[in-house]
Amino acid sequence: MSNELEGSIRIGISIGEVNGVGPEIIMKTFNDARLLQTCTPVIYGSVKAMSFHRKALNIQEFNFNHIRSVKEIIPRKINLINCWEEEIKIEIGVASKLTGMYAFKAIETATADLANGSIDALVTAPIDKHTIQPDNPTFTGHTEYLAKAFNTTDYLMFLVSGDLRVALVTGHVPVSKVAALVSKESILAKLKVMHASLKRDFGIRKPKIAVLGLNPHAGDHGVIGNEDMEIIIPAVKDANSAGILAYGPYSADGIFGAGGYRKFDAILAMYHDQGLIPFKTLAFETGVNFTAGLPFVRTSPDHGTAYDIAGKGIANENSFREAVYLACDIYKRRMEYDGITANPLAFSKLGSDR
Repeated sequence: MSNELEGSIRIGISIGEVNGVGPEIIMKTFNDARLLQTCTPVIYGSVKAMSFHRKALNIQEFNFNHIRSVKEIIPRKINLINCWEEEIKIEIGVASKLTGMYAFKAIETATADLANGSIDALVTAPIDKHTIQPDNPTFTGHTEYLAKAFNTTDYLMFLVSGDLRVALVTGHVPVSKVAALVSKESILAKLKVMHASLKRDFGIRKPKIAVLGLNPHAGDHGVIGNEDMEIIIPAVKDANSAGILAYGPYSADGIFGAGGYRKFDAILAMYHDQGLIPFKTLAFETGVNFTAGLPFVRTSPDHGTAYDIAGKGIANENSFREAVYLACDIYKRRMEYDGITANPLAFSKLGSDR
């Protein structure tokens, strides 16, 4: 089945903040023609914006097929859909409410095509939430926007780099609100999404998950807060009763510092920085942000707009390239897994390594 999908997977690419590094990392990624044997990219953005960056960065060999809609997609070519016709002022490296508005237009258009099945997966280039929020005050990020757009309540921010996978119970919320949002129910819900994703999206038959504590030293038996004993341990026990191989709570500094994370298929952190600081320290240039639990595949690089280096030609595209590859891999695994679920007899045909 995987061979049948090679090159035919339609990957939507939202252009992101055009004053940032998004256009650069997109062009650098797809300048490698080998990637077109894996997927067919469909960039949602602007011909004028991409042409501006192509000229500014002197990437003359980057060529794309300008199309009006997904009906005109040419397989194994770089396709670009205009999400706006207006010529906007591009000031590379400068945060702008205007470009934030157009970045949101690209996300909206790509999401609509994803919803109607015109594309198979979505890779989002970095945006600047601050420039989007003036016109969309409830927008807090791609993850939350897409979950709301598809009426999904049980989803998970999953950071992935090879066998290192870190997910979060709470996402883009102030640290002052984290403890109130960490409950037995919220932890168990995330563990269920993580367990299902590890099986369906990553092909792991019996995933082992490490759960981090909320407090320093996982509460030190109640000396440093009671949440670990009263909330996290019961959540782990309930997960075990549901057939999930969850362990913990573990001290965050200890499990990463001593390399204990390598014994597990994934780590569930309680809050953003607890999980992302060690993850980005270990895998900054190869890390991918994957939203598990959605009815479609969505990935993104694990970095932001990088205004400080935008337009200088030095942005590293590795994370974005890995995001494209991971989107393709997960899409194919889902096709295989769902086929196996529907027809167990097909298992032997697809291999016995899952």
